[in-house]
Amino acid sequence: MSPLISVTELLALQGRAKVVLVDCRHDLMNPQAGREAYALGHLPGAVFAHLDADLSGSKTGSNGRHPLPEPAALAARLGQLGIGDDSHVVAYDAHGGPYAARLWWLLRWLGHDAVQVLDGGLPAWQAAGGSMESSASTLPAQQLSARVQDGWIVDVDTVLANLDRAEFTVVDARAPGRYAGEGETIDPVAGHIPGALNRFFQLNLQADGSFKPAGELRAEWQALLAGQDAHDTVQQCGSGVTACHNLLALEVAGLPGARLYPGSWSEWCSSPDRPVAVGVE
Repeated sequence: MSPLISVTELLALQGRAKVVLVDCRHDLMNPQAGREAYALGHLPGAVFAHLDADLSGSKTGSNGRHPLPEPAALAARLGQLGIGDDSHVVAYDAHGGPYAARLWWLLRWLGHDAVQVLDGGLPAWQAAGGSMESSASTLPAQQLSARVQDGWIVDVDTVLANLDRAEFTVVDARAPGRYAGEGETIDPVAGHIPGALNRFFQLNLQADGSFKPAGELRAEWQALLAGQDAHDTVQQCGSGVTACHNLLALEVAGLPGARLYPGSWSEWCSSPDRPVAVGVE
């Protein structure tokens, strides 16, 4: 199954019982913005998943701003939303796909492959004349299994040890300014993990917010990695969210196998014992 679905393809699926639409809109600076936007209007039948409440685990102060949920708890919560083992999930947001990509990655991490991101998100849907509704949607609870995929994540200690071992390359999905340590607006420390490359997630998109063609993405990523295999990369960002956008882009490009560092910069910079780099690598 392709990781992306077009508006045309989604329209053809409307009304099918096993299709579950999930609205993942969010604003890091205003955590209630997504829920408020959903209440004003969303795709017909879509349920809402909140990044903090539904797609993240408990914070300890040192495990990042959006730690991964415990797998069984995540499966139970998504099951309550109406996602089951036989569901075909389509996730969308209004921001080019980073929050939808988080759900896409989480479901696949749980072993659920029937999940796609709406290419272009809500703007593409509205541009095509797709209908909207404002009444909240609820679906019957379902059973979702948690068949966690081994080897898909790395922890902070592994990333720290890699500074000496250089067994993989870290790729940072944040904007170039934040990566360089300039204009940090979210985390208490500015900079990046030493040795990390920078691939701003928005570079995966065309001007209209849809993903670039697979060939174009492949060429850009191969140029960044300079011959290194995607399997030998670890994707990170500020808190493990927009890194999923880069993971999605790699799948679209036909370059699968990259791993996620879920804690990302917000976890890394929580300890003064971990080194910080600034500027451009």
